[in-house]
Amino acid sequence: MADADLDVVIRQLARQLHAGLMTRAKERRDRFNGLAAKAKGKETGDRFKMMAKATMEQASTAAKRLQMSADNVADSYARAMRLAASTPIPVKAEKAEKKPVKAAKAKKKTKKAK
Repeated sequence: MADADLDVVIRQLARQLHAGLMTRAKERRDRFNGLAAKAKGKETGDRFKMMAKATMEQASTAAKRLQMSADNVADSYARAMRLAASTPIPVKAEKAEKKPVKAAKAKKKTKKAK
């Protein structure tokens, strides 16, 4: 993973978080459905079923938002790295001044040789 780009790592971590979140939500849903089955009254059973349904809706919405945020961050990072890689490195003024001086000295040496 040392050579992997960070946008890939971000996406991979988001998938792991998504899977963990949905696993926990399913466990909670199953618990509520189990309580609904054991409930003695119809109203109590319906309330537990409604809680199980709401749990899955909330968890799936949270998972979607998590995935969307991770995708946005990964895309932003990848875009920034592409931009940084394509940006030319500025030349310092001192180096630019030295090069013409060397060229002028070379011309003087060639004139002296003739």
